[in-house]
Amino acid sequence: MTDATAVTRQGTLRGRTEDGIAAFLGVPYAAAPFGPRRFAAPKAAEPWTGERDATAYGPTAPKAPYAPPFDALIPETSQDGPDCLNLNIWTPEPGPGARLPVMVWLHGGSFSNGSANSSGYRGDTFARDGVVFVGVNYRLGVDGFLHLPGAPDNRGLLDMIAALEWVRDNIAAFGGDPDRVTVFGESAGAVAIGRLLVDPAARGLFRRAVLQSGACHHFVRPDTARRIGERTAERLGVAHTAEAFAAVPLPELVAAQNALSEEFRRRPDPAVWGDAALNGMVFEPVAEDGTPPGPGAGAGVDPGVDLLVGSNREENRLYMVPTGRFTTISEGRVRRGADAFGADLAGYRASRPGASPGELLDAIVTDWFWRIPAVRLAEAVPGSYLYEFAWRSPQFGGELGACHALELGFVFDRVDDPDYVALAGKDAPEELARAMHGAWVEFAATGDPGWGAYDPAGERATMVFDAGDCRVEADPRAAERGLWEGVR
Repeated sequence: MTDATAVTRQGTLRGRTEDGIAAFLGVPYAAAPFGPRRFAAPKAAEPWTGERDATAYGPTAPKAPYAPPFDALIPETSQDGPDCLNLNIWTPEPGPGARLPVMVWLHGGSFSNGSANSSGYRGDTFARDGVVFVGVNYRLGVDGFLHLPGAPDNRGLLDMIAALEWVRDNIAAFGGDPDRVTVFGESAGAVAIGRLLVDPAARGLFRRAVLQSGACHHFVRPDTARRIGERTAERLGVAHTAEAFAAVPLPELVAAQNALSEEFRRRPDPAVWGDAALNGMVFEPVAEDGTPPGPGAGAGVDPGVDLLVGSNREENRLYMVPTGRFTTISEGRVRRGADAFGADLAGYRASRPGASPGELLDAIVTDWFWRIPAVRLAEAVPGSYLYEFAWRSPQFGGELGACHALELGFVFDRVDDPDYVALAGKDAPEELARAMHGAWVEFAATGDPGWGAYDPAGERATMVFDAGDCRVEADPRAAERGLWEGVR
């Protein structure tokens, strides 16, 4: 292991090189969002003199742990400290001149959890394959996404834009090409990209985008955002203002954030939570117009960005199987769920004869929340690529299936990482990881992941990733997709 250096606009960084890959960790892209900067838009990081140590991860955004049983399934990494607006970089060729493709990772976690510091998000596998990898830490929960009068909305999204601006200005020093930046993310990270695609402030900051299990449909309107903010203020016993929230001790604020999420999980009543009730997240981006992209229209999506978008075949099983709900859901609960989501339950029964109530509800929610938004985005932007991850985990007696977040270890080509074992088991197929990871790298490098673009007027080509059988299918489960026309 040897030292590596890179010169940024703020100053010189000292990282470490191991096995030909240089890592620069905990690099600040914006000033600490505390003190006078609390709940403010991000401000550029201050310059430094000499060499700044970049050999260890930096602080993560304040957050509470995942609730059981998810705390045992999705490992969480937390490090205290004010300088949480930082990023981690892996590169095979530090120094200007290499002009390698760049991939910027936005982690998931329902806008309340997660960090770029998780071992499963190490970017050395991408650097090994000729990519400069950047993982971004951004503000979460109250600090990042709660509506507060006197503060800008979507502060976590503003952080992401600031990180992408830092990449534009500095990534050449790490061997990256600022004109070949691919932003990719999963779950909340993908939803965030969906908002960046329609945000004028993000125009020109990335050339390509990969949205895994998230698209442009999930946000809250201003009235819902105000309602959630007021409910949080009531719980804390303070005024609903940025100034009042800034005076609350951080541990107390994080505890209130956790309690609010637990209250939401127990009783997601639309009368209380508005738009958020169906979306399943207390903290989400706020959107004024509330218009997701439609077929052929794009609804403001940046036409200069190449898109790769998709979902997992049984996403919602992550939330049903570990909790025991998958096998205990009643017929009445399925009917109520179908009504709430506007789903054609009879149509799903017809396409899945003999399916249990749990299987039917999983199929409906997976389509409403994840698959159909991905399809709509691919329909809206000509030349987009669509995928579906179909490999079924053996965990929980095989019932976990191709659940939410299962594809992460395959995309990162790290299926043996401890972060992924709880969901994927100890013998996840490495050849599938090589195939999926390779497609992501090829897309970042060329804009073509290796199969035909999605054409809503044609075959609707969809790459299905499965062990030993990665294949292109024409319009998978077309009948069920058709049930959502004019609905979702």
